[in-house]
Amino acid sequence: MSAVIWAGCGTAFTFLMTTLGAALVFFFKEQIDDRMQCACMGFASGVMSAAAVFSLLVPAIEQSEAQGGSPWLVVTTGFVLGALMIASVDRVLRFAGRARRADEAARMRTLMYTAVTLHNVPEGMAVGLAFALAAKGGGLGLAAAITLALGIGIQNFPEGAAVALPLRQGGMSRMRAFVMGTLSGAVEPLFGVLVVLATSAVHQVMPALMAFSAGAMMYVVICEMIPEAARCRMGTRFAVIGYVVMMALDIALG
Repeated sequence: MSAVIWAGCGTAFTFLMTTLGAALVFFFKEQIDDRMQCACMGFASGVMSAAAVFSLLVPAIEQSEAQGGSPWLVVTTGFVLGALMIASVDRVLRFAGRARRADEAARMRTLMYTAVTLHNVPEGMAVGLAFALAAKGGGLGLAAAITLALGIGIQNFPEGAAVALPLRQGGMSRMRAFVMGTLSGAVEPLFGVLVVLATSAVHQVMPALMAFSAGAMMYVVICEMIPEAARCRMGTRFAVIGYVVMMALDIALG
């Protein structure tokens, strides 16, 4: 039980940081012009791209190598399956959208939200696993678990903003965009606690799961978000800014 409590505490911090990032929607003016819409989408695409590479793919390769597997096979297969999953969701949403004459922008925001939420699942599991092992006297210890939670938590701040701001610029109210951004990170404490119940089994599939999440994120970024952000120079600039911010955090915090 102590391992579950420690895992819950560690992932609660990362969830809180996502919430704080989503709260940035309260600081934006009521009407968002086209340039700001491009900027929000550009920043989100940059953050998601860097997170897919540095938070998911690189650790997936390293963990797969440590397990003595074939990193290229595990990571490539997971990445492709993740992209195919989002492509299937996209196809279903397009079909349903035509039937209901729904807005294309709403479909894109749904895909983005799905990808970011998936991305938070392995992060929550990683933090929960670290705290569970520390509580049992294994792994790298409590200090390493706290460092991991701190690093992922700080990274979650721009991710929370990357979810909430595009929802806000799409016409959603500030409060609803904030709640949706917050809920995207709610999977972290959930899966962080669940991982304690299946520590050994989950540890083996973590590289594939991270690659799967990266594939899902990159599909959305390339097919939907970058074309939207590239409608103006402001969007392109903020895509670079978002990428640099997330890359710097990942490299600095490990």
